[in-house]
Amino acid sequence: MSYAEIADDDSQERRSREVLAFDHGIELLTRAAAGDPRSAEATEAVRYVQQLWGFLISDLSDPGNSLSGPLRTDLISIGLWVIREADRLLSGASQSFTGLIDINRTVRDGLR
Repeated sequence: MSYAEIADDDSQERRSREVLAFDHGIELLTRAAAGDPRSAEATEAVRYVQQLWGFLISDLSDPGNSLSGPLRTDLISIGLWVIREADRLLSGASQSFTGLIDINRTVRDGLR
């Protein structure tokens, strides 16, 4: 195998893991949305999504990230919005999971 093929396989594997991470977060958020927004399950879902996006923002901010600058900037902006919206849920300022679910689905679908 050539280096390009190995690098491409690594990129595909990384993307697959990212899709799985988003799938898990969406599943947690969907279950939380069906219950009490103050439940432990809801808190777990929101914190998971915050950690996921914190990791992604850190990776996107790395100068070695191979995505284009404008795409990285857009994804960082989305991630910051997700974290702020999650904070609103945790503080009780919001009780709707719909926006978080929709945004995470959209990003996940873009990875496929």
